[in-house]
Amino acid sequence: MPVALPDREAFPPLRAWQRRALVEYLRRRASDFLAVATPGAGKTTFALRIAAECLIDGTVEAVTVVAPTEHLKTQWAEAAARVGIQLDAAFRNADVHSSADFHGAVVTYAQIGMAPAVHRRRTMTRRTMVILDEIHHAGDSRTWGEGVVAAFAPAVRRLMLTGTPFRSDDNPIPFVTYEAGGDGLARSRADSTYGYADALADGVVRPVIFLAYSGETRWRTSAGDELACRLGEPMTQDLVAQAWRTALDPVGQWMPQVLRAADARLQVLRDAGMSDAGGLVIASDQQSARAYARLLRDITGQAAVVVLSDDVGASARIAAFASSADRWLVAVRMVSEGVDIPRLAVGVYATSASTPLFFAQAIGRFVRARRTGETASVFLPSVPHLLGLASELEAQRDHVLGGPKREGWEDELLERAQQADRASGELENRFEALSATAELDQVIFDGATFGAPVGAGTPEEEEYLGLPGLLTADQVSVLLSKRQADQLAAQRRERRVGDTAPQQAGERAAAPASAAQRRVALRRQLNTLVAAHHHRTETPHGRIHAELRRRCGGPPSAQATIEQLEERIAACADL
Repeated sequence: MPVALPDREAFPPLRAWQRRALVEYLRRRASDFLAVATPGAGKTTFALRIAAECLIDGTVEAVTVVAPTEHLKTQWAEAAARVGIQLDAAFRNADVHSSADFHGAVVTYAQIGMAPAVHRRRTMTRRTMVILDEIHHAGDSRTWGEGVVAAFAPAVRRLMLTGTPFRSDDNPIPFVTYEAGGDGLARSRADSTYGYADALADGVVRPVIFLAYSGETRWRTSAGDELACRLGEPMTQDLVAQAWRTALDPVGQWMPQVLRAADARLQVLRDAGMSDAGGLVIASDQQSARAYARLLRDITGQAAVVVLSDDVGASARIAAFASSADRWLVAVRMVSEGVDIPRLAVGVYATSASTPLFFAQAIGRFVRARRTGETASVFLPSVPHLLGLASELEAQRDHVLGGPKREGWEDELLERAQQADRASGELENRFEALSATAELDQVIFDGATFGAPVGAGTPEEEEYLGLPGLLTADQVSVLLSKRQADQLAAQRRERRVGDTAPQQAGERAAAPASAAQRRVALRRQLNTLVAAHHHRTETPHGRIHAELRRRCGGPPSAQATIEQLEERIAACADL
């Protein structure tokens, strides 16, 4: 007896973007459809609704879902079962066919790569729809990409889903359409797009507040030389990587201080009404993950849940954490993408992974909204590249083939750091971390930077950690803007007092600002002008920054030179 068809009544009401995309899909009835939606927007529900429609009207007889990880196979099968679509998450390549009790199966990209012929036969046996979840993974290796094409070229329908439709390489994504732009470069084209800025405006995702921590770092090189620098200052990429790794060393003081601050923020959210709010530490490697868990136990008095990608039962621990009220989860890579833990509201980005793809996937773990007013807070090192990614969270990205690589950052060193489970073991042999201190450097929200003006001291950590736990995105922006305005006013008052005070005998004139101080001051001046333009026009901060970069050229503000910042400040008058 064939398995029963799904019931439309079992689906929850669709969100506006889901309805628009569903109408577009049903109107076009194309073989291939790429839906790009920010993490937390509801891609799974959207895809299952399309699958249900195609099963009900007889367009397809079977559904295959391809997911990046084993854990996500279970998650997909459970979500499908709730709406009457039965998917076999235990399907193995040796099974050849799914049981008649199922509408289809959930498999991984790795399974497809190992036996594409098996899945091609399954696809050809019955009219099949394939849902390719986080389709950019099909470009992770030649085997995976070729396997996906071989297995699903005969499919009647192919629905591609992604929250991050870009890659850090030129590997084309199977079944995705690329169109040449005016610059001659081929860019991926989505059939439906729903970005973070749109989802934030609709209240579908949480606003994310980034708290960037700087501090002094010291390490010893393989030659025995001791080096020291301030995290976040302009320096060579090797020094950036070593200072970054020194800060993340669990033996120093940077990580304990940041973890204490993150746990304090978590408690504020819990006291404000998010009683089950949870935190996630994303670590670079397994040894660091275990050490961070020990630090959290010392700080909180409670054991943290540790999830390592090669542990048996890791998926079960993630599921148990998701349904519990435990405070902290520490993981290496397993929860960087796709895993649904809606109560995660505080994150610590304690990894040297640096690609835009990984960063976007990691931040996506914290943005899923459950009710109005919930905010997310992510703590991260004050590294210029990361600050640039945080400032451009709203930016819409496409996969560009043949485009220029990010200057100075797509080198072998940081590629190893983001790809390997043990992030850059070669780098660890080059130096020995000695010490690191932490202090709040700046706060980033909606593309704008907030913090103390130059000369007025560092941002008041307790003020930012104590931000109200339930705020809308507009309320967060207004509150942070008011605090920055108060800080600027206080600085102006101090200057006026200093200008009128008689100079003490023998008192030396103030030293001119250093290049680093000038850059910080110009960045804050630029952010103030961008914030003012945002309030006049309601244009998102990230889009304003992107327009200034288009007009003036150069990298994100956190990496821009003094001259580039001055050009953008001048260009604000013409916006």
